[in-house]
Amino acid sequence: MIFNIIDRRKHPLRWRKINAIIEATSHDNACEDSDQQEPSSSDLTYEQLENVSLQDAIVWANAEPSAVTLYIYDKGAGTT
Repeated sequence: MIFNIIDRRKHPLRWRKINAIIEATSHDNACEDSDQQEPSSSDLTYEQLENVSLQDAIVWANAEPSAVTLYIYDKGAGTT
């Protein structure tokens, strides 16, 4: 389930095709001024989707059973 969303798009009004990454929200614990999420052995490490709609990315990330941060990038950026 989505606990946080980080939007790194340079074109924030483009929603038809984006790239998305999800990571365990507990990975954010080291960031200054972050809320803390207790790490779990079931935490997801990393997954990505490319060239999907923003809506599909949100549905995909929210279906994850553990707490995740959804990172949103422009199509062609952000993923490996």
